Amino acid sequence: MRNERQTEDVALGIRRRVFEHSIRNNGGYLSQACSAAEQLAWLYNEELNLGAPTLPMIPKPFEGVPSPYNHDYHTGAGYNGPPAPDYDRLFIAPAHYALVAYATLIEVGRMAPEGLEMFNKDGSSVEMIGAEHSPGMEVHNGTLGIGLSTGAGLAWGRKRRGETGRTWVFMSDGEVQEGQTWEAVQAAAFHNIDTLYAIMDVNDQQCDGAMSSVMEVGDIATKFRNFGAACVEVDGHDLGAIRDAVNEPHPGRPLIILARTNPFQTMSILEERFPRLHYVRFKSEEERARFNTSIAADLGVDPVDYAH
Repeated sequence: MRNERQTEDVALGIRRRVFEHSIRNNGGYLSQACSAAEQLAWLYNEELNLGAPTLPMIPKPFEGVPSPYNHDYHTGAGYNGPPAPDYDRLFIAPAHYALVAYATLIEVGRMAPEGLEMFNKDGSSVEMIGAEHSPGMEVHNGTLGIGLSTGAGLAWGRKRRGETGRTWVFMSDGEVQEGQTWEAVQAAAFHNIDTLYAIMDVNDQQCDGAMSSVMEVGDIATKFRNFGAACVEVDGHDLGAIRDAVNEPHPGRPLIILARTNPFQTMSILEERFPRLHYVRFKSEEERARFNTSIAADLGVDPVDYAH
């Protein structure tokens, strides 16, 4: 299922929706929209082979945890279409990117805009930190760092069943501080799982600040290769480079695309908050108004009317 809009327009739409939501709600995951918009726009608008959504455009409320006695339970994977053998599957590993992921679903016509109004409301499946019932999500990926393992396990099972669809994982660079990430790569390489693909938002940020201030991770591209993956580094805002990277030959190995990004791309005023960019909550009404005016100008839209 392909969207005819230009991927650049989808990326801009993602940022605009996250900006508008964050201003109206006095805070949000702005920086993640800055760094990841091109990656998610490219995945959904061009690269992923997905079927039509199987869930309502306006998300259903939370219907309870998985149980053999809970027949109403659903995962959010239905927004990515049915799990057919030839279709791709996607895991959003950093669950705090949920706001950006929801904006992506709206921009490519897989979820109604009203869904974003349900964000972080009591009883809603549109969680602030994406869970397995949240739109576009199939499993719960917190604690951070288990997403690639989940993808590797599914890809291995699909390969054993003879399925041709790929398994994709969208990741963030904070996950390379977790040992499970490296175990997943090593296992995927050992089992020759070349239907496993990952694209990582390398914005050098995490919840406690700059990556380098929390734990230095060194040359992660070389590490991925040493653990058995094929790995390509690109400018994460260059769609042409991302398109080329996915064609890297990798027989018998998973492919990891490191998309190096700017955490205040198209929202230059966020640099004021560097390196504390994980979640931006405005410190005063004056600051909120100033960010509103500045980001609106950067994105080419009118400032958000949030007075009511």
